[in-house]
Amino acid sequence: MISRLSACLDMLFTEEPDFADRVRRASDAGFEAVEFWRWTNKDIPGLKAAVDETGMQLSGFVAEPMVPLTDRDAHQTFLVGLKDSAALAGDLGAPFLIAQTGNLLTDRPREEQRSAIIDGLRHAADVLSETGVRLLVEPLNTRVDHPGYFLPSTAEGLDIIEAVARPEIRLLYDLYHSFVMDERPQEVLAGRIDLVAHLHVADAPGRHEPGSGVMDWRGRLNWIVAHGYEGTLGLEYAPTGATQESVKPLLAWYGRQVRPSR
Repeated sequence: MISRLSACLDMLFTEEPDFADRVRRASDAGFEAVEFWRWTNKDIPGLKAAVDETGMQLSGFVAEPMVPLTDRDAHQTFLVGLKDSAALAGDLGAPFLIAQTGNLLTDRPREEQRSAIIDGLRHAADVLSETGVRLLVEPLNTRVDHPGYFLPSTAEGLDIIEAVARPEIRLLYDLYHSFVMDERPQEVLAGRIDLVAHLHVADAPGRHEPGSGVMDWRGRLNWIVAHGYEGTLGLEYAPTGATQESVKPLLAWYGRQVRPSR
């Protein structure tokens, strides 16, 4: 079962300019958790106060600095920053950090870059060992939002996670990015859902709220849940109207908490 819904504060409740107030609005709307992107541009004490006040769970945020793991020369910078990100995650009670691979480097063989990513993630696992914080690698679509990104394939992302072979490193599966790349969860996640530690959802086209596009988001989520996923579902989309109205279908789906048949 989905354990909780998490509101991405960089995209939801943006009617409130202050991120701490977005935490409060998310709580009022019925969410149990929140997440966000970068932490170095946020008022962390204010966010922490709002999380403590509302009793919300902070799901996670992006590990900074965002440097390309495809480039070995950037690894040391990433690992130093990861220590700070992990320390903050521990302070805030966040169970995961998010990492992206960076863009494909056109002057180097792809396999060399994949090897660099795997090595960088193994070193990241060493940093995170015994912290209780996991680093989640996120495939992104290259057709609409992230042209040039190294990792648009969920299957390859899972291959990389398997090659790293460390429990501190897992995958973030984004239904929107996967749909844009013409993937089906039944094909790309089969037998490997245990390597997925967080989900994101938005509809397509447009990356708006579920129900605004053509994706069968209920069917996809139901399949993922029926095949063993028990983590958090992050809502990461740009509402076409008021956030409060846009979240209602997913809150209703979550509230039913019925495990579909396999």
